[in-house]
Amino acid sequence: MSMRTPLCELLGIEHPVLLAPMAGVSGGALAAAVSNAGGLGLIGGGYGDADWLMREFNAAGDARIGVGFITWSLARQPQLLDLALERNPAALMLSFGDFKPFLHQIREAQTKSIVQVQTLEQAREAVDAGVDAIVAQGTEAGGHGGTRATLPFVPAVVDIAQGIPVIAAGGIADGRGLAAALALGGSGVLCGTAFFASNESLASDHAKQAALSGSGDDTERSSVFDLARGLNWPSEWNLRTMRNSFTRQWSGDIAGLRENLAVEQTRFNTASAAGDMDVAAVIVGEAADLIRTKETAQAIVHGMISQAEDRLRFLARYADPIKGT
Repeated sequence: MSMRTPLCELLGIEHPVLLAPMAGVSGGALAAAVSNAGGLGLIGGGYGDADWLMREFNAAGDARIGVGFITWSLARQPQLLDLALERNPAALMLSFGDFKPFLHQIREAQTKSIVQVQTLEQAREAVDAGVDAIVAQGTEAGGHGGTRATLPFVPAVVDIAQGIPVIAAGGIADGRGLAAALALGGSGVLCGTAFFASNESLASDHAKQAALSGSGDDTERSSVFDLARGLNWPSEWNLRTMRNSFTRQWSGDIAGLRENLAVEQTRFNTASAAGDMDVAAVIVGEAADLIRTKETAQAIVHGMISQAEDRLRFLARYADPIKGT
């Protein structure tokens, strides 16, 4: 069965699977491994560290990869976009904030533009701006996101996308999720949690183990870790992470955390350095239930495609024409 979709045609890839550009996790080795497996790996440009970005591009070697940024990091450091585009990425993904000021430069570099959205209003803006692809991110995703659930949000974005490929994200970590995304009208998937504990991931071994032993039941959205990390995120976007003693103490008392921020930031930083995941952040989504073993990115991609093909073949049985009487 062919899995080729418009997204594959757009990006020149074999499989409609993209690595989410997770800040501090999706480095060059992981991006290259996903691309070499037939998908497209995106380095996580995150909050804007030029030295880190160049190091990870170098770590990807000759692999054909992309890169993703939190948009306002480019507004503060526009040279980051120059640095990224000099490496001729296959695609550049923008998330959160106003993406429109950067589209002209991305197009001039003949790089495909991907914009992540969390609301239909944002999706309409992306369509009007003529982006090359749209990521419809559901609230089930790890990391920052909005409030819309993936299942109803993806087809709603497809309905207004005017043929622009829509990439489903949020709660998708295996072939069943990929098959579901295609059934909803999506053209592919963007996966973060699926690759968080992979061999090539930059996450610490302690964080990987916490993710592998965790569950979607153990995740929650809050602003606790943004405050602990000194990140001033707008209130409409908070962060899905694994629940731990730090979130249990502070997620219901944000005012108290602000009052004790200096002490708690020191405690958080110390725990992060020591690999104490009962205080440090494990940034994964509700799909944590679906990752149980540490594997290579290639095994994850190929397993996802194989399972999706099996599910689509199985579901095709339900489409037999109704016989007349």
